[in-house]
Amino acid sequence: MPVAVITDSTAHLPEGFAERFAIRVVPLHVLIDGEAALDGVDVGPVALAEALGQRRIVTTSRPTPAEFAAVFRAALDEGADEVVSLHLSSEISGTWESAVLAAQQVGPDVVRVVDSRGTAMGLGFAALHAARAAKAGGSAKEVEEAAMSAVRASKTLFVVETLEYLRRGGRIGAAAALLGTALAVKPVLHMDDGRIQPLEKVRTMNRAVVRLVDLAAAAAGDEPVEVAVHHLASAERAAELANLLEERLVVPEGCLVSELGAVIGAHTGPGVVGVVVQRNPVGYR
Repeated sequence: MPVAVITDSTAHLPEGFAERFAIRVVPLHVLIDGEAALDGVDVGPVALAEALGQRRIVTTSRPTPAEFAAVFRAALDEGADEVVSLHLSSEISGTWESAVLAAQQVGPDVVRVVDSRGTAMGLGFAALHAARAAKAGGSAKEVEEAAMSAVRASKTLFVVETLEYLRRGGRIGAAAALLGTALAVKPVLHMDDGRIQPLEKVRTMNRAVVRLVDLAAAAAGDEPVEVAVHHLASAERAAELANLLEERLVVPEGCLVSELGAVIGAHTGPGVVGVVVQRNPVGYR
């Protein structure tokens, strides 16, 4: 294809989707007790949940500009005329900035870098929409516009067992973390203009799952949507959430279920479940 689509490992595309849609994925970095690894390559959800359960120190970092530049050049060397690179929100990571620096090195006239203002399948759906546009022969501008249209039509909601992991990683303020943990409530959060923000509180995780369905239904309306369900070490709860969503929403393709990888999982902790509602679906089967 004349336009190569690139994203990062926080998109958490379901297994096989990157290959099927010719999307290149740049992994973020994970350190477990100081030992470096690549997200989705060297360490996955099972290893992360085990490390967190053992109270090992898990930190994350962005890819370097050199790593991005190497992927950009490889795509161009293999026949692409231009590159569209989509990444998790610049409000919660420096990944987008690294990609921008790499684009300046490789050539800003041939590499476009997009801030998805989201993560997980909030980013993944944008990458899939971009890949569809690229496969259809769209220009780099048209591929970028397809991605941004998906970003504007996406809603990400999730609930965590505790806000402590988000607080430690600096992804949510201390005051919000304190509010969320008061009275042992379960905090429902959402992506709001690129930031993770508390939305409301519920008493139990079961009620939180029901609330996620209500909020997802409100975001979807009566129109067909694409839906992804995420979790970390909570497969049964994710399956329950997916079933409820398919009963309540118009999801022609069915819910995608994808376990969170090491980078996002390190900041949410085990037990997290979430849903991404994507309006204006293009289909991904």
